[in-house]
Amino acid sequence: MKKTNTITYRPDGKLTILQVSDPQDLVHVRKAMVQMLDRAYDLVRPDLVLFTGDNILGNHLLDARFGTRQVAAGEEATRKAMLASLHPILWPLQKRGIPFAMIYGNHDDLNLISKEEQAAMFRSYSMCLPMNTDGDAPDPDTYVIRLADAQGRVRQALWMLDSAWYDKAADRCYQAVKPEAVAWYRRESDALRAGNGGEPVPSLLFLHIPLPQTEGLLTPCAADAPGALRTPEGPVRLDPAKAAGVLGEPLSVLEEDGGLYDALRAQRDVMAVVTGHDHCNCFVGRQDGIDFVQTPGASFRCYGNDQRGVRVFTLDAAHPDRYETEMLTYRDLCGSKLPARLRYFWDADDLVYKKAAALAGGAALMIGAAVTAGVRLKKK
Repeated sequence: MKKTNTITYRPDGKLTILQVSDPQDLVHVRKAMVQMLDRAYDLVRPDLVLFTGDNILGNHLLDARFGTRQVAAGEEATRKAMLASLHPILWPLQKRGIPFAMIYGNHDDLNLISKEEQAAMFRSYSMCLPMNTDGDAPDPDTYVIRLADAQGRVRQALWMLDSAWYDKAADRCYQAVKPEAVAWYRRESDALRAGNGGEPVPSLLFLHIPLPQTEGLLTPCAADAPGALRTPEGPVRLDPAKAAGVLGEPLSVLEEDGGLYDALRAQRDVMAVVTGHDHCNCFVGRQDGIDFVQTPGASFRCYGNDQRGVRVFTLDAAHPDRYETEMLTYRDLCGSKLPARLRYFWDADDLVYKKAAALAGGAALMIGAAVTAGVRLKKK
């Protein structure tokens, strides 16, 4: 594969992108997620896969397989654990010959391995795009992917921006877009516009953490209203005039957007801002002429709900100002037969209390059966 951040549409002029958000896991990656992703790759046959942050559970890489007891320490052990954690989600793409790329989330560099070193781990797979190769972009995961037709004309673009980093010296996780990244986006957007006869190049922008303006899609409601979600400020739901989908948890948005939203409105090239981070939210909304696309988490090791899955985007070089998107959940991909349901039940961390109850109930039944059998033997 030629190392380039330019992807060419298929001969039919279409391009399919698969978004995987929050796959965050450890060395022993949950089988339910691996099976779900494998089914998605084979069913969708994407032209590009984008991992949109929290690609690993970085602050627990050295934990035991069960629980949070640390079983190793040091930079070398962390590096080995990180490579082992990434391989189950990257190798299936490598062996299928599917290009992929990524951005970071708030969990990714909560460890001893820098973002630059992590980027090198991704790039060690030949199907990984170069990602940030521009000297003036502030982060290794701030870059643009150009989508070109057969004649080499850029018809659309995918903006990839960093939105979280851990300051080890200050022991603080920042959840913000840097002003330098916004300035870089403006420059690159202007350059694409100049190469497109002065017209904006229609684009999608991927962030890990939702923009603060996403909160404009919510409206207060009665506690028993359809889709109502309880929050400390009172019940809210997606405003049906602006958005549709599932609001499964309160929004967790950026502390600062670095002026990004104002830049998007000024540049007029981004059709949709696509985010993850909130594992239980799955919706599409629109305000100020920009779509807000929220994709739920894929991880089974972290909290989630039955929205777990992947998001598909379909683009068309003949209609660059449009896109189509749909969610494919675990059930869509793996079915609802008993083996798939049992795998989901066993691997999903949010079902831990139900699993404990089931195990306790099973143990009680076994003890009861053993006692009954013992009494019968005694009588005999």
